[in-house]
Amino acid sequence: MSDVRHRKGKSRSQKSASPAVQKKAATAAKSKTPSKDGVNCEDDDSSLDWALAWSTVMLGLVAMFWCGLIHAKFMSQLHENWLWFTNIKEVEREISFRTESGLYYSYYKQLVHASSITQGLYEITHDNMTEHPSTINVLERMNIYQEVILSILYRVLPIKVSPQHPLQPHQSKSSAPSTASSKLDTTRVEYIIPLRESFSLPFLWVQIAATSFYFRPSNNPTKDKLSIALSLVSTFFFALGWQFNQFIILLQSFSLFGVWILDLVPPKKVKMMFYIEAISLLAVCLLQFINKMILGSFVMSFIPAALFLMYIKGDDMKLCSIPSRIFKVISYSTVVLMLMVSINLSVKVLINVEADEHIYKFVLSKFGIGNPRDFDSRIYLCLEAFNFLSFDTYERLTKGMVFPFYVATHAVLLIVLCVAVLQNWSNHVHDSTVKDTASTKKSHLLSNRPELAYHIVQTVFFGVLAMSTLRMKYLWTPYMCILASFGISDYRMWRTVLAHLKTQGMMVQIVRHLATLIVLAALLAIALPPVFKELEELKEFWDPDTVQLMEWIKKETPKKAAFTGSMQLLAGVKLCTGRPITNHPHYEDKQLRDKTKDLYQIYARKTPEDVHKLLKKHKANYIILEDSICLAPSRNGCRTPDLMDFHNGHLPDASNGKMEPGLVRSKVARFCDEIRYNGTRFLKLFKPVLSNKTFRVHKVV
Repeated sequence: MSDVRHRKGKSRSQKSASPAVQKKAATAAKSKTPSKDGVNCEDDDSSLDWALAWSTVMLGLVAMFWCGLIHAKFMSQLHENWLWFTNIKEVEREISFRTESGLYYSYYKQLVHASSITQGLYEITHDNMTEHPSTINVLERMNIYQEVILSILYRVLPIKVSPQHPLQPHQSKSSAPSTASSKLDTTRVEYIIPLRESFSLPFLWVQIAATSFYFRPSNNPTKDKLSIALSLVSTFFFALGWQFNQFIILLQSFSLFGVWILDLVPPKKVKMMFYIEAISLLAVCLLQFINKMILGSFVMSFIPAALFLMYIKGDDMKLCSIPSRIFKVISYSTVVLMLMVSINLSVKVLINVEADEHIYKFVLSKFGIGNPRDFDSRIYLCLEAFNFLSFDTYERLTKGMVFPFYVATHAVLLIVLCVAVLQNWSNHVHDSTVKDTASTKKSHLLSNRPELAYHIVQTVFFGVLAMSTLRMKYLWTPYMCILASFGISDYRMWRTVLAHLKTQGMMVQIVRHLATLIVLAALLAIALPPVFKELEELKEFWDPDTVQLMEWIKKETPKKAAFTGSMQLLAGVKLCTGRPITNHPHYEDKQLRDKTKDLYQIYARKTPEDVHKLLKKHKANYIILEDSICLAPSRNGCRTPDLMDFHNGHLPDASNGKMEPGLVRSKVARFCDEIRYNGTRFLKLFKPVLSNKTFRVHKVV
């Protein structure tokens, strides 16, 4: 019996159609002729087209892996050219891992050199060196499972350069970051190599690919199950590797909610993706020893709120006019956000979560809301990575031809999305009110491509995030490449365009591939000369003052001596010397943030007695002062001394004596500057032990 007879909502005339009519309908369904809208047409069934399609896929996969390999070799060579990495001393290699990278690498080094894997894991989960004198569980506080996995692989696998020279730990770990089409605008390896994004983002793109495949309407149950499994695994590893995962998954959840409320993706598939996100986050929470920051995240409040609304609304579209449906979309969106906030506040009160409050203060301050002098907010706002997306990014992407193609493609797709939604809603109203026609519900522009609707919406969210925060551009720029390539080489798009010129079949494939080759040739012509020029630049690591500092600490101080200084420097101290440190750059804990404000009084206007008392409170044995911080010129109140002045309610140097509301002029000299003169009050409490052009080290008496 014809499939037509099994569809819901048919008129009697359809059910009683004659065999001749059914045969005619079946013949029409098998036709290779494109439909009027073009986008909905099924792919041609000819064996030639099938072979060409599979050849294209295989060629694309080969090209992808080849480009990835070439890019990895390119980055490795640049790293060698810039640092002469294989020829410098071990301490110099370790110093090159700046800020957070040095902290993360220190755990990898610790696990590699531990007496056993078990002992290494015990030391990581009972760590009293990272936030001396406190003992913390590093696996609970930080996303370092990648270091754990890589260190275990290093210990277990017999990887050797030669029998006498085993592969060094830094060589195995420095090759771990992902590759991308543009190192400057699509990854962070241009600045710092082993940050969390380098490990986590590849899994995000695998998850997005799996989700795309799952949303396709033509899948069979086996393909759906494989897509679900791959999406679950990739979402889990993405969340496991990066502390900012909750914000990215929240944007994905917004996108899922959007395509559901617009009735573009089947509700059961949207629900499945919500379940995958929730399961992945809860699994990571368990592996991080019940990390409260995950439980108190907005995404863990949004998912149950969205599922609750989906249950209330039901799977079927109710009959209503288009204006009423627009009102419902706005109402449901408002309600789900209100539910999310209510659930989130309740959970935070219930389990006492304060770890992420600084992030929301930063977001509010960024848009002129909240306290503009708040230390936690300003420490982020003053970092370039958290500024708005710079204009030079658009310039580079435009010169590389990515941005123009992306803007044109995304603009067209947004129009297509709006038309598809209106078509869908009007079709539903028509089919619900006109019962006596023989026509079935008409398809809309995206009825056969729901995954495309998801990408259109999600790219908007990623774009807004990237434009507001430079560090997050690495989510948007790969999507630019994806949509730009879609606009250049998508088969259905070309078939739709060329259908108006009476061109079909093989000619569509020829035009499509020709356009792709022309664009690729142009891109290579633009990109290759700067690449070859960059490979010619030879540099060498040179930081003798920091090398002297680290070597002095290892030789002249007790192994249990605790150090205080800037967060960035202390990460290097822990990595290079193995000495306990009092604070560090991973700022995702309220107690640590409060502690850092105490310890940073070394750069404030405080008496030696006050500073000494604070340092003894936190059991610091040495302080490392940096003139590059203490004597830095003020830039919009963003240097560390200015931040501390604001925090203490003092008028900063940048004010030039001009009074500001809520601030007073301090009569106390700045500690980091005054201590250099070794006055009697200072010598009683702090003993100078090392000084060079960059650092001054004092022992706390």
